[in-house]
Amino acid sequence: MHYHNAANVLPIRLLRAVQAYAGGELLYIPAQTGTKTQWGSRSGAKLRYTERNAEIRSRYLNGESLVTLAGTYYLSADSIRKIVRHTGAV
Repeated sequence: MHYHNAANVLPIRLLRAVQAYAGGELLYIPAQTGTKTQWGSRSGAKLRYTERNAEIRSRYLNGESLVTLAGTYYLSADSIRKIVRHTGAV
């Protein structure tokens, strides 16, 4: 998330009203209800983790150990166990 200068975004009357309440403060303005996106959907992170986890499950089911997978994916054995358990493979 990056910041915008309110003077470049808000109409002058609204800017003056906001300045009266919180001039010089940093504000977070949440999105309108119904406009939120799921975590990772804009950056593609959700898809990457979903694909990675499917690959981990597949490799585990093909005989690779938790410890080997943990080293390969730079995760703890407990994290690998949770990923594999998600499908009931362990």
